[in-house]
Amino acid sequence: MAAAVTTRKGETYKESAKKKDVRLMNIEAAKAVADAIRTSLGPRGMDKMVAQADGEVIITNDGATILNKMRVEQPAAKMLVDLAKSQDVVAGDGTTSVTVLCGALLRKSLELLEKGVHPTVISDAFGRAADKAVEILTDSAIPVSIEDREALIRAANTSLSSKIISQNSSLISPMAVDCLLRILDPQRPDLLDLKDVKVVSKPGATIDDSEMVDGLVLDLKAAKAAAGPTRMENAKIALIQFQVSPPKTDIENNVIVSDYAQMDRILKEERNYILQMVKKIRASGANVLLIQKSILRDAVTDLSLHYLAKAKIMVVKDVEREDIEFISKTLHCLPIAHVDHMRAEKLGHAALVEEADLGKGGKVVKITGIEDKGRTATVLLRGSNKLALAEADRSLHDALCVVRCLVQKRYLIAGGGSPEMELSYQLSQWAKTLVGMESFCVRAFAEALEIIPYTLAENAGLNPIEIVTELRNHHASGRRHHGINVRKGATTDMLEENVVQPLLVTTSALSLATEAARLILKIDDVVPTR
Repeated sequence: MAAAVTTRKGETYKESAKKKDVRLMNIEAAKAVADAIRTSLGPRGMDKMVAQADGEVIITNDGATILNKMRVEQPAAKMLVDLAKSQDVVAGDGTTSVTVLCGALLRKSLELLEKGVHPTVISDAFGRAADKAVEILTDSAIPVSIEDREALIRAANTSLSSKIISQNSSLISPMAVDCLLRILDPQRPDLLDLKDVKVVSKPGATIDDSEMVDGLVLDLKAAKAAAGPTRMENAKIALIQFQVSPPKTDIENNVIVSDYAQMDRILKEERNYILQMVKKIRASGANVLLIQKSILRDAVTDLSLHYLAKAKIMVVKDVEREDIEFISKTLHCLPIAHVDHMRAEKLGHAALVEEADLGKGGKVVKITGIEDKGRTATVLLRGSNKLALAEADRSLHDALCVVRCLVQKRYLIAGGGSPEMELSYQLSQWAKTLVGMESFCVRAFAEALEIIPYTLAENAGLNPIEIVTELRNHHASGRRHHGINVRKGATTDMLEENVVQPLLVTTSALSLATEAARLILKIDDVVPTR
């Protein structure tokens, strides 16, 4: 008689049909979301066309954007959408990878559940494996100096390689690096706010015509209703938040004028009121006015434009409220809330303010040669149409995020699926030192990591099984930086190919994907509320 198999208490368990169904439903829904965007991973990944309810169309392969626009109803699937958002906030890149990785972990945990492993055992083992993976990655990372501009550009290039505008990466990557180096405060390098980089997108040219402007670009026109100046040298710029127009009554009130004499008096008073304002503005020395957009009252009237033009003052109106902080930081000037507060010390100084014509793209106001400029950067993005411009904007944002990751955590690792393959090999070795179910679960975690190189090969049209097996051999032989070179269709050393990425992108993707998978695993019931 065969000896009875002895298993330790709690190693296997039978779960009730209802709990099994709920868990299966959650895992299947999350896997469906992961599989939907899996094809857009890597340099040869496909793009998705997102058709919105209002008829707008977006073409992108950015995981966070696709998931954000998806209409997802199932609660567990929504967790994957939030997962991509979290990765976007932490690292700004790797949003597709984190979703695909979470889907692979859930697929493996489903196999373990079917073999009778308890969800808590799987969850704890995955947690330990993720911590070990981050530790292995950190030990093998290459330190990078913030002065090494070339290394930062290489990392930005890797981020852009999977985007539609990858052929323009030689222009966009240095632009992203220069932007961040300009807004970087050496005393506080970890306080990098991407709101200090303003991107003005204008159609009507190619992406190659994009430029980083040493100054400020406003997507507005100069007001020339009264033949006012559109170019001003040695500009003294006032950023004003009051209206250069006659006061109005409250909305509920009406003023009834019964004869012409009263009408004349009102017009005369209005004229005097505006004239006094223009005199005070002129007295402060200001010759360029940036006027905030006003809702209840006209920011300027034809009469005030006439007087301002006579005083040789250039006017740019309709400045958005949210741009006020950026403009005042860039020009080193203070927003002025009342005409009586106009002082010379509150003005910004620039060598030139002019209205630049961009051909079909319309006009913008350029301010260059700013004295005492704040730590901000402005990029003028050009593109052939709105779709290309929107994707270029998202790609530039990803490149900026990658460089920001490197500034915050100054370590690089190889790309091209090599870190995931190395982790898979190292964790498989580590699993052999563990006992019981934990060893089994860690091995499953290690196998799940192979989804990244497998998908990269699959999307590049290579034979995934052959490529992943070849990679496994390389890593077992100690060639830890080998990854998939999709351009050559082979496995090569990624550091020699200059395919590098920030450590933070991969470590945060691992931690977040594991956290989401553990969370979904632990749910055994869905409780509807009244």
